[in-house]
Amino acid sequence: MTGDVELLYGNPETPGESFVMRIRELPGTMVPPHTHPVDEHITVVQGTWYFAIGSEYRPEQLKELKTGSYAFAPAGASMFGFSPDGAIVQVHGIGPFQIHWLHGLSTLDDKDAATQFQFARGARVRVGTRTGVVAEGYRSGDITQYEIEATDGERFMAEERTVQVQ
Repeated sequence: MTGDVELLYGNPETPGESFVMRIRELPGTMVPPHTHPVDEHITVVQGTWYFAIGSEYRPEQLKELKTGSYAFAPAGASMFGFSPDGAIVQVHGIGPFQIHWLHGLSTLDDKDAATQFQFARGARVRVGTRTGVVAEGYRSGDITQYEIEATDGERFMAEERTVQVQ
């Protein structure tokens, strides 16, 4: 989904090969319920990451993981997360690493995007006091969010219900 993935070691797609990657989550990112076919060792390198095991996105189940915190997600476990202010999360495992979204995943590149999303790429929008342009949109189950490039050049995520036309 969102963020920037930096591969530090190995190849996550190679079966039996150890890998380490860092994921830079944008402020406001909601990671919908998903699974991986491999055990995940998760360390928060920077910021605060909220994480939970479960097949439905329930904010009350999220546990705060501050910089330096560790979490384990066994292979096949459903999980979800949230990054209110942005975070860097390091993931270690043994490939093949894949993401299986429990409720599928739609983006603004899909043929039926106009029926799935309220805003299109390039739309000028406002979220609270911040203004910017829609760079991408993601939808999985009941979660619809947009990656927005603010007028100051910073990127952040916002739930569709909080986004307004500028």
